[in-house]
Amino acid sequence: MARGGPSPSRPLPWQLAPVEARALVSYNRSVFERYVRRLRRMPRRQAQKNRETGHLTWIGTLSHILNVHEAWMLYIVPGRTRELYQRFKDDDRHPTTWPGLVRYGKLVLDGVDAWSEKVTARELARPVKAPWMPGHYTVSDALMQTTLEQAHHLGEIIGTLWQEDLAPPDMTWIDIRRPRRGRRRSS
Repeated sequence: MARGGPSPSRPLPWQLAPVEARALVSYNRSVFERYVRRLRRMPRRQAQKNRETGHLTWIGTLSHILNVHEAWMLYIVPGRTRELYQRFKDDDRHPTTWPGLVRYGKLVLDGVDAWSEKVTARELARPVKAPWMPGHYTVSDALMQTTLEQAHHLGEIIGTLWQEDLAPPDMTWIDIRRPRRGRRRSS
């Protein structure tokens, strides 16, 4: 590494701008909703089938994605960590049906949308702390954590769809962000 460059133990600092944060929140919601729409069209037994993935079922995996968004963006970022431990116990965080997942999704994603509508550069640079996560990180990092966690778990779902010779919904950044011109068949 060049002299004066970043040390291997301390990565370069980076920061999302508010417009970028809003774009990520919008992207995350759009992709999540595409997967819910696609998977809901499958027979119910498919959604509840144990697929030997980290969260076992499609509904379980989608619920976990929502759990991550909720924990970070609705509790840790606003400094409500104490309330989060009680929230972990609430039944609505663990839906087992599509209607339950849709209700929980609306609650979480509407909350994240509301946060992103008023986010500032100062807020994105603010340090935050999850009790289970060591290190130093910011609100920008928390948003990136939720985004990458969602992508990881959707990858598990993609793998299970491929095992059944089924195509997953499109989820590329370009496809999601492109202005819609007429109806798309892939969502």
